[in-house]
Amino acid sequence: MTAAPALHVVGSTDDRQRSPVRSGAEVLDDVTAFLSRFLVLPSEHCAPTIALWFAHTHAAHLFYATPRLILDSAEPGSGKTRVLEVGQYLVREPEMTISATTAALFRMVSSGPITILFDEVDAIFNPKNGGNYEDLRAMLNAGYKRSATIARCVGDAKAMKVERFPVYAPAALAGIAGHMPATITTRAITIHMRKRAPDEPVEEFLEEDVEHEAAPIRDELAAWIEQTSTDLAKARPTMPPGVYDRSAEIWKPLLALADQAGGHWPETARAACQHFVNASGPGTQSLGVRLLADLRELFTARGVDRMPTADILSALHSLDEAPWGDLHGKPLDARRLSKELSRFDVHSKNVRQPGGQVPKGFRVDGEDGLADAWRRYLPNAATSATAATAQVRPVADEKPMPLPALPETQSGSGGSGNENRSATGLTSEVAAVAPVADNTSNPRSEDPT
Repeated sequence: MTAAPALHVVGSTDDRQRSPVRSGAEVLDDVTAFLSRFLVLPSEHCAPTIALWFAHTHAAHLFYATPRLILDSAEPGSGKTRVLEVGQYLVREPEMTISATTAALFRMVSSGPITILFDEVDAIFNPKNGGNYEDLRAMLNAGYKRSATIARCVGDAKAMKVERFPVYAPAALAGIAGHMPATITTRAITIHMRKRAPDEPVEEFLEEDVEHEAAPIRDELAAWIEQTSTDLAKARPTMPPGVYDRSAEIWKPLLALADQAGGHWPETARAACQHFVNASGPGTQSLGVRLLADLRELFTARGVDRMPTADILSALHSLDEAPWGDLHGKPLDARRLSKELSRFDVHSKNVRQPGGQVPKGFRVDGEDGLADAWRRYLPNAATSATAATAQVRPVADEKPMPLPALPETQSGSGGSGNENRSATGLTSEVAAVAPVADNTSNPRSEDPT
């Protein structure tokens, strides 16, 4: 026999009525519609993703990870704060803040379940402001995992002891783009907000009305989560193609909710997941991964398996929309190139050139070559340069190998065809890849677990 639907309270404190819990699809549709009344979002995938994130705050205790939600924009007035303002009436135990200290936030999180809604974080993480934000960054990094704690010494000097405080809490962070640490963005779903156009009207946001109208939706959301909590805790959602490791980890709660909701939500959520993970632009890449991607474009366009460092630098400097011609005030040089690539176990070697010269440079194949780094850090595209060139032999056994001329009509390349040509015509657009943190000490330290 089918059990009767659970009842829950909706409505204002003056007029409460008992109502059956509706389906998850209906509740999430209501959250999406409510959010869309006050915002014009950049794509069709944004509102469903935000709705699922709001919903997951009521179920965060059922999962082992909670994705950070980042809302950034090029300019103020792009709707970032409005998402948080709407969210504070739909999420579980909201804590809306602008400049909370690390110590205060730490104590709020450890005291009980809250949802952090942190506005203007660009002012905190902007290095030009000279503030020490490492403790806050570490807390936000660690707090996306349910098992995370931060140890603190408590008590006086004579009776001091170490106590471990939990820091697990959902967090939405809003601010101007460009200052968010990579260690946070790799744990986040990032929505790049933009200003509304004059012909994109929204409803006026009257907070007293929004609070009243959002209350029954929040209650229904919480009631549905409670009803399906057992299934959510056991959920193992199937990931879309190309979503794995940390991306899969942070999307698991949202896809689990979508699967439980039913209706169009499993398909809608996976389309959003692929949009934000697989179609993320170059801005999500670390400097090192961007360098690997541009080198792959360069080697593939020239059809070679080795290049002298001087030729590589000349070609990289000529890329119009790449950072290599002006990297923190000066062009990329041989020392910085070697340092960046060494993090990926790619090292310079002697590369024999036509005419007998053997300058230092980089190769595709071999133990210290680029091919393995391309395969690991640029997984969404084949390393065509490897397939097009022969295995590199030791320099002592090598015969001079002429550089093949570029085809006149080759897409994405240009130049005169001689061995000294630059890669001016190369496109700086690269295949989208999973974000990799820029860690100068160990490229493998950004482990997804």
